[in-house]
Amino acid sequence: MGDPRAVIDRLTAAQNAHDVEGMVACFHDDYRSEQPRFPARTFEGSDQVRANWSALLDAIPDFEGEVLRLVAEGDVVCFEVHWTGTKADGTRLDERGAIVMGVREERIAWGRFYVDAVEHESAGIDAVVRRMAGTEDR
Repeated sequence: MGDPRAVIDRLTAAQNAHDVEGMVACFHDDYRSEQPRFPARTFEGSDQVRANWSALLDAIPDFEGEVLRLVAEGDVVCFEVHWTGTKADGTRLDERGAIVMGVREERIAWGRFYVDAVEHESAGIDAVVRRMAGTEDR
């Protein structure tokens, strides 16, 4: 088995080069993607990877992905990403989160995404804890 970190390095390099086919080459044809926070976004197949990233890179000409931290154990790799750029409507893309992926035969077999837009103007920690605890009105 190769180093699963090398696959993520290839993937990130292809993203930043806006090389969709280079990205797709990092995935198995039967790749399965899940976003546990958004179950309706689950999909299978590298064709959907191509469609997703073609749309994103066409609309965000200055897209840049950065891997902030990465750990691997066996055939599983977990990494923190920061994605930036300028969207087609002129607003900023600023997304961060973690991705867990399984690698088989030096290509990505499955992925679980926990990436979402950064909320610069969000509630502070005390308000969030009260909301989580159900004590907002006390």
